[in-house]
Amino acid sequence: MLKFLLRRVASGIVLLGAISIVTYALLYFSSRNIARNILGDSATPEQLVLKEQELGLDRPLPERYLDWLGSALTGDLGRSWFGPESVVAALASRLPVTLLLVLTSILITAMLATLLGLAAAARRGWVDRVIQIGSVVAQAVPGYLLAIALVAVFAIQLHLFPPISTIRPGAPASAWAASLTLPVIAIVANAVIAAAQQIRSAVITQGQRDHVRTLRSRGIGETEILFRHVLRSAAPAGLTVLSLQFVGMLSATVIIEQIFAIPGVGPYAIRATTMGDIPVVMGVVIYTVVIVVVVNLLIDVANGVLNPKVRVS
Repeated sequence: MLKFLLRRVASGIVLLGAISIVTYALLYFSSRNIARNILGDSATPEQLVLKEQELGLDRPLPERYLDWLGSALTGDLGRSWFGPESVVAALASRLPVTLLLVLTSILITAMLATLLGLAAAARRGWVDRVIQIGSVVAQAVPGYLLAIALVAVFAIQLHLFPPISTIRPGAPASAWAASLTLPVIAIVANAVIAAAQQIRSAVITQGQRDHVRTLRSRGIGETEILFRHVLRSAAPAGLTVLSLQFVGMLSATVIIEQIFAIPGVGPYAIRATTMGDIPVVMGVVIYTVVIVVVVNLLIDVANGVLNPKVRVS
């Protein structure tokens, strides 16, 4: 198990390095008008040249990347080209909001998807049909459209929730709850049915195994078989699905936070990408990849605990 985890950590480091190289190269070739974006249209050619030299835009790509990598390895991701704040400080103030939104969404998705998946697998009736139909509908309706509909109905018409986020430093818990309720619903609604469908399939597959049939032949009740044996065997597949949903939620928050004006990483990343703020974009990419690698590593550990075959491998 330890060798397996070390291999996964090593592959995560390689993935992080590869993504950083590709992202930096793409940003390098799209950073031709950065100096003018910073100084404005009234800047003279001499001022533009000096600004490019200050930012290092006149240097070759490998040299710029190695300088950035050396600083990143020490924990310094540079400063924004369009503001005085360091990238690390900016992300440190915004990342907790995004993680709270995603973690709340994934926990609710895990609970609802497990309950719905078990119900659909145990009772092949209307619950099963509703989940299958809902899975198709959830995949057809984009999350941002659902978010806009939630704002229009529950915030603007019914005035039950604020139309934009009221999250501020030192804001009470009620403000956080009111501001995150509709975004969480928008994220969960698109994820829970799809996850429930996968959990249903895993539970049905495990329920047809020979050892489960043996347990039934011994007179053990269906409830005990379902929760003590089938669910444990189906858990690795469910965890894998939820890990994929977690990655999808990280992507979805970019638009969801923009719609609800939540002060998370999403609006910060969109603004930096639009302006060509390379240090900020690289910081967002690195933090995101690290989070994904850590989540996948935790899923591997959980699968090893639940499935002895993983520990043996």
